[in-house]
Amino acid sequence: MSLRLHQNPPFRVEHIGSLIRPAALVAKRVEFLQGKCSAEELKAAEDVAIPAVVRLQQEAGIKSITDGEMRRTAFYEGMFEKLDGMTIIPNCSLSTFKQWLSYVAIFKGMGMTEYPSIYCSGKIKRSKGIHTDDFKFLKSCVAPGAVKNLKLTICGPTWMHMRHGSEHTYDKSVYKTDAEYFADLAQAYREEIQELYSLGCRNIQFDDPTWCGFCADSMILDMEKAGVDYRDLLSTYVDLYNDCIRDRPADLTIGVHMCRGNFKGMHFIEGGYERIAEKLFRDLNVDCYYMEYDDERSGDMAPLQYLPLGKAVVLGLVTTKRGDLETVADIRARVEHAADIISQGTPKRSKAYALDQICISPQCGFASVFEGNPLSEEDERRKLGLVVEAAQQIWPDA
Repeated sequence: MSLRLHQNPPFRVEHIGSLIRPAALVAKRVEFLQGKCSAEELKAAEDVAIPAVVRLQQEAGIKSITDGEMRRTAFYEGMFEKLDGMTIIPNCSLSTFKQWLSYVAIFKGMGMTEYPSIYCSGKIKRSKGIHTDDFKFLKSCVAPGAVKNLKLTICGPTWMHMRHGSEHTYDKSVYKTDAEYFADLAQAYREEIQELYSLGCRNIQFDDPTWCGFCADSMILDMEKAGVDYRDLLSTYVDLYNDCIRDRPADLTIGVHMCRGNFKGMHFIEGGYERIAEKLFRDLNVDCYYMEYDDERSGDMAPLQYLPLGKAVVLGLVTTKRGDLETVADIRARVEHAADIISQGTPKRSKAYALDQICISPQCGFASVFEGNPLSEEDERRKLGLVVEAAQQIWPDA
């Protein structure tokens, strides 16, 4: 592979996408959600914030530039609510959510009985661009030669089905089976990806907590009690992803972030990657895997032994949940450890080759919801700078 020395995505240094919103934008979004300002006023604040976070990334030495998800209330916004056939349910009963999902138990523990969601009430169709205007604006913030480095983050296609299952995801008079629902959903994703590519996008990252849900022993136990074979569901979701990205151009990089939850610094999922690693590395047709490894809840790095030749792993070694700073020495030691495991995996390869398959990043976004994690913008800047410094020491070409 040689990974082209990472002169194209994924770069040696990545970040997951969302960045801390400036106080003025947070305040404006609160006003918008309270009905105290217009969508146009909110957009004007976003238009100011995005060039600023682009400069932040550039000054930190980040090549893979995003818009910081400044236009989103939460990371998953976009695809589902903007497709024809989808109905937003502001007060969806938690009884329609899969009870084995860790965040459902947390919501119930907080006394919540409802949560906003989306229901497929008609045939799915992409009649307009979803993230295309966002990408056009981001393009306007960089020099023409840097457009190929821009990264767009998209909610994974499994999001609603993992949340509600076959019972409450779609109207049975519209789609009789999961297969029918997934086929139209995948077509919409393919159309969006193709238009983004035509606009110059060459790096798309799917954000999806679905995969790490399968890492949690508690979820698997509850699924088994409900008579659900998690292996079949995992395979179904892999097939769905592959259908969404089939026929993509060869120079379009597709990555997937396996998120463990990130709600104002709170995580939802614990458990190592052993249950899913071999399947996802072997069968999921993406170029790189963003894996969270910031603390013990992610397990050890042994599952990296299944990383195949020709793919990259982005190790999330710097936490976004708190402001204290990791060290370059620790990051370097963990990268070396990961390279040792990959080199002795299947098939075996040289350590130099294994090291070339690795990139590093913060473990998750800094603001998966608009209020952000309990860090300051200066903490964020320092952490991004740390990842860049570590990469430059590990890979002189970074």
